[in-house]
Amino acid sequence: MQAPQQGRYCGRFAPSPTGPLHIGSLLAAVASFLDARAAGGRWLLRIEDIDPPREVPGASDAIIASLQRHGLSWDGDILWQSSRIDAYRDALATLRQRGLIFDCSCTRATLGPGGSCAGRCSPGPGDACAQRLRIVEALKDFDDRFLGPQRCQDMDDLPTSDITLWRKDGLPAYQLAVCVDDSWQGVNAVVRGSDLLSQSPVQAYLLTALGCPVPSYAHLPLILGEDGRKLSKQNGARAINDERPLANLRQVLALLGQESAEAEAATPEQLLACATERWTPALLPTGAAPLVYADASNPP
Repeated sequence: MQAPQQGRYCGRFAPSPTGPLHIGSLLAAVASFLDARAAGGRWLLRIEDIDPPREVPGASDAIIASLQRHGLSWDGDILWQSSRIDAYRDALATLRQRGLIFDCSCTRATLGPGGSCAGRCSPGPGDACAQRLRIVEALKDFDDRFLGPQRCQDMDDLPTSDITLWRKDGLPAYQLAVCVDDSWQGVNAVVRGSDLLSQSPVQAYLLTALGCPVPSYAHLPLILGEDGRKLSKQNGARAINDERPLANLRQVLALLGQESAEAEAATPEQLLACATERWTPALLPTGAAPLVYADASNPP
């Protein structure tokens, strides 16, 4: 696998096309963009389109259009994960050669803590099987650039012995694809929502198993809707209104605690330039309480 470029910051935004952007996903895009640009680095766009059953027709185009309307310009070409299946197969084969992959016929109901199989199943001939990575060493604690030191023992949903890398339906799993692509694209700094915090030690383990460098990780505060649920496509979070990009950006910058939210600007590009110059991660809210977003100013 290709090793990342060393030195220069390289970040990415990697949405899945399961629906249009909502304010939570815009927040993640803006924060990762500002962190990269403030460091003089590259910011890539990757569309994680490897789960056709969950994808919404037209969502990829809507996401790309929203980013453009908000002045979020990426470097290079968009990477479509659907074009990278052979690379994921090659990585899986490498791990299998090292004796780290086993076949598993468990259902969700029979998987154990953390979604692990732990040798519970004995696949028979013709059984549909996922391909899982054995975790043969303890997952490691890590320092989050925004949240500080993170201990695996504090994460209730960590897998205990193995993780799925290839699904029963013949599709590559998220963990494998994201690690292979982060390495291949030279991503060395990941900024994303704290709902993915527990994925970081797993991905660091997988990258190490593949012989790839591990990026730095930084996680943003979780945003809840007024109903107390996480803002997500699955929970029906409303799409951002692309007709009001400046207002959306100001809302996101305010949620991120950035003083640039009140800066004078006539265009999204001007506001982002100011926000980049004044980007201050130390102002990010890092308390235990999640942020609550009121959507009243973003009518349907």
